Amino acid sequence: MKLGGLDLFISASDSRVAAPPTSPYNGIDHFGLAVQGLDAAVAELKAKGVRFTMEPKQARPGVRICFIEGPQNISIELLERTPA
Repeated sequence: MKLGGLDLFISASDSRVAAPPTSPYNGIDHFGLAVQGLDAAVAELKAKGVRFTMEPKQARPGVRICFIEGPQNISIELLERTPA
């Protein structure tokens, strides 16, 4: 799919795709999605049984983050920025 002008390939469970490497390793270890209303997004995801590997926290002023476990244990960051 196209996302912000970039090609993005997401594989569900395909036996032709190699398993993700064990952390720590060089390379991309997660990807992030910007959301508005992080608390509402977290509540909705928890209601659907999504596993959180880091609960929402203040990363720095104006930025809150959390992490969820995606398919094949890929780490997905949810990030909310609020104007200063």
